[in-house]
Amino acid sequence: MDIRKINDEYSVTGQISVADLDEIVSMGFKSVVCHRPDGEAEGQPKFADIEQAAKARGIELRHIPVGPSGVGHEQVQQFVDALDEMDRPMLGYCRSGARSTAIYQQTLHIRS
Repeated sequence: MDIRKINDEYSVTGQISVADLDEIVSMGFKSVVCHRPDGEAEGQPKFADIEQAAKARGIELRHIPVGPSGVGHEQVQQFVDALDEMDRPMLGYCRSGARSTAIYQQTLHIRS
């Protein structure tokens, strides 16, 4: 995993797997948000599988997929809600971390 810290509350990374969850917990993350739609690429882990394994480790997960059309108003609002409701620090992931960064940047003017 290539985890990039945005600030004290939020970091981003590319696609995670169930096997990554122990390391994510050990790094102190309290919640995870997936911005990648299921089935985007062959062999991609399903969100439900990662969610089930995360719950067993005490991590809350939320799925706010951002598809090829980009970040929309509805996804931004869902992510603002996630930031307000979920424990931090939070890890966002998608294929590369770019969508997870872009959606966070769009929440900044709403949350300030």
